[in-house]
Amino acid sequence: MRIAFVLGIFPALSETFILNQITGLIDRGHEVDIYAGHPSPTSKVHSDVIKYGLLKRTCYKTQMPKNRLLRLLKAVGLILVNLHKNPIALLHSLNVFKYGKQAASLNLLYSTIPLLSRKKPYDIIHCHFGAVGILGAYFREIGVLRGKLITTFHGGDVNVVTAVEGTDFYKSLFAKCDLYTINSTFTAGKAIALGCPRDKIVKLPVGVNLAKYCFKERRATIGGAIRILTVARLVEKKGIEFSVRAVAKAMKDYPNLEYNIVGDGPLRESIEMLIGQLGISNKVNLHDWCNQEEIRNLYSEAHIFVLASVTAANGDKEGQGLVLQEAQASGLPIISTLHNGIPEGVLNGRSGFLVPERDVEALAEKLVYLIRHPEIWPEMGRAGRAFVEEHYDINKLNNRLVEIYRELLLDL
Repeated sequence: MRIAFVLGIFPALSETFILNQITGLIDRGHEVDIYAGHPSPTSKVHSDVIKYGLLKRTCYKTQMPKNRLLRLLKAVGLILVNLHKNPIALLHSLNVFKYGKQAASLNLLYSTIPLLSRKKPYDIIHCHFGAVGILGAYFREIGVLRGKLITTFHGGDVNVVTAVEGTDFYKSLFAKCDLYTINSTFTAGKAIALGCPRDKIVKLPVGVNLAKYCFKERRATIGGAIRILTVARLVEKKGIEFSVRAVAKAMKDYPNLEYNIVGDGPLRESIEMLIGQLGISNKVNLHDWCNQEEIRNLYSEAHIFVLASVTAANGDKEGQGLVLQEAQASGLPIISTLHNGIPEGVLNGRSGFLVPERDVEALAEKLVYLIRHPEIWPEMGRAGRAFVEEHYDINKLNNRLVEIYRELLLDL
């Protein structure tokens, strides 16, 4: 099959789930091209991006000036140079009556320009995140991409975007896609409430490459450090404030704790200030984003994994929380929250403990319980690994993805 992935940013260090789908499809002999709005703002990439030569397969939106006058002047030049390639599609991209802000801002034009010479149709056009799905639907409608259209929702795109843009934001998308894949039952429910056709939804969690996440039983060493790990973007919904406060409480009685937080984002400065105010700067390591190899090493060295996700003030919520499956695959006991899609991906009481959102006392209580009972770490780790092997193995999920594509192509 020929498959086009339409993405917002590529390659993004935090979106390994998309990378794993792309490489899995290539491994299965399918031809994959990538269309992205922007390259990653960091030069650090996962090794598979290089191994599979994915940047050579990637086409980016034409750079669009922020200044409106410069944007308009550049657009005139682009139209004159590219009109002969596909005049109908190019002119459609300027139709403000049909495409509204996307056309009026010239974003659709700048996004369309690199696709004008692409004549060969695709079997599948796969868009990740709802807003990107709208753009993918426009591409197909104006004729620069052809194929069956799939949009994958991940969580934030059915919470934050609709809170800002309104509940009708995806109305046109829900009328145009051939299928929607969704990572959890929770996310599916949110999408259905917004008008997504129930009969076109397929639940497909994002998965873990188990060959790369080696299982290791966790055991404490007498007098040794107990290492706690969080891997998350530094945004409100990840609840870093609450995990930091819980770890600080536990450190009062257990000074041998070490806390590693991996990620970056707009809350970095406030989190650094909180760590300083709590007097635990010498015990907490705040890392920048790491590539997959670096993160796997941190999983391997840790004893307990914490993700204290919450519902953010802007409505942002977790869809699945893939890091929880990565941590369980590595054999780590989990502490997380009773938050949206998370309970589907953790065996509460067996592979980890789930507590109410924003409850520092409950987080600290479960953390102290695990610290006091290291003898249960191996059993919890085994339960988590078996759970991930059954439900989140990327090889099984990529095989299912290919089945979904083929079933959609048969439904002509």
